[in-house]
Amino acid sequence: MSPVTIDYDSLAAMPVHRLRTALADGELTSVALVESLLARIARYDAKLHAFVNVYGDEARAAAAAADVARRAGHAVGPLHGIPVAVKDIVDIEGRVTTGGSKVWAERISPVTATLVRRMLAAGLIVLGKTHSVEFAMGSFGTNRHMGTPWNPWDPATHRAPGGSSSGTGVAVAARMAPWGIGTDTGGSVRIPSSWCGIVGLKTTIGRVSCEGVLPLSTTLDTPGPMARSVEDAALLYNVLSGDDPLPRMRAGVRGLRLARMPASERAGCEPQVLAAYDASLEVLAGLGATIADVKLPRGFGEMGALVGRIIGAEGYSFVGALVDDPKLPIDDDVRPRIGIGRDMSAKDYLLTLRERDRVKREFEAALADFDALLTPTTATTAPPVAAIDQSGTAAGFTRPVNLIEWCALALPNGMSAAGLPTSLQIACRGHDEATALRIGWAFEQATDWHRAAPQGW
Repeated sequence: MSPVTIDYDSLAAMPVHRLRTALADGELTSVALVESLLARIARYDAKLHAFVNVYGDEARAAAAAADVARRAGHAVGPLHGIPVAVKDIVDIEGRVTTGGSKVWAERISPVTATLVRRMLAAGLIVLGKTHSVEFAMGSFGTNRHMGTPWNPWDPATHRAPGGSSSGTGVAVAARMAPWGIGTDTGGSVRIPSSWCGIVGLKTTIGRVSCEGVLPLSTTLDTPGPMARSVEDAALLYNVLSGDDPLPRMRAGVRGLRLARMPASERAGCEPQVLAAYDASLEVLAGLGATIADVKLPRGFGEMGALVGRIIGAEGYSFVGALVDDPKLPIDDDVRPRIGIGRDMSAKDYLLTLRERDRVKREFEAALADFDALLTPTTATTAPPVAAIDQSGTAAGFTRPVNLIEWCALALPNGMSAAGLPTSLQIACRGHDEATALRIGWAFEQATDWHRAAPQGW
């Protein structure tokens, strides 16, 4: 069958599960898909600033090879020829990986990360590297020296994209990439997914290899997919981990017990975020899930502080020498976050890890009768960059999940009066990504929030 002519903007907006079918049916070529994305990058990224580097020539060559292989019956899999964006803390041998730092502007990757090798083996095409907060240490997505990506939901005001996987969030939301890779140590997949109106999966620690990913906290670092639908997130998660959640994803939520967050955690949330959260619980209850209150043993703020201590100590062990050199162009907002580890003793660090283990046991007991804990992903919609208090954090709801070593899905669940997306977080036990995706898919099928797109791009 001859490929049909498709408008480039419409093509770039198609979810991966539809692109996969169009490629298999011969209605689409990988070359056309890559060209549609490169055209959007050329048109919009000067303002959106999602990409550090775009591998245009290489992507075109890989797309042409994918089309030849598919025509010859030698596609390596159903995703062969589909592009992906990769956060610029993930090594690809021979290419620059900056880790979001001007200090590493010419750092050549010595290896290719295991997760990239898995994507290449599945036939995916790396479209380019996307911006990160420096050293992946920040929840707002800002970067003083490398530049802060522009949240596409407000063309007039520069709003925070969320961090640290800021560039991937913007690239996927603005239809410059169909999906992408982020990393999450305290919320860095979920926060940009929340503020950019996309789906992000924080994977269980160890589920996806961190080999070849620049470390921030080896205790907490987790790579994960960022996409525009739950199904697409599940497809990319399968590539990254080898675990296939798709057979269980469509089982519905009837009979599942879902925990509502304690009323005390609603303080500090924007009213529209809470309204969207409450409406989401009603949707899931209407689908047959049981929504019930739970008494949690610790407050989220206390848990988040423990995460900050772990990240500070471990991050300082990796980049402390850089942060402590006043002559280097290190982001002044990042220095104090890493600097937390400067004066932490080995005793205090180990005591923090023991406290984390105690919290994990407490939460397992408190949530033993539940399949998931539901919260907003972020307490607010994306703030203007100029209004950000860098001494705070947007990770109030996300850090606790990292601490207890659970997984979590963030997905769109509403829109503010200003036209900014809100997000629902579905947190499940470690290694139970399938249940998080199952709940998210059921919610997505019952709502239209994931179909919303930022206008003007």
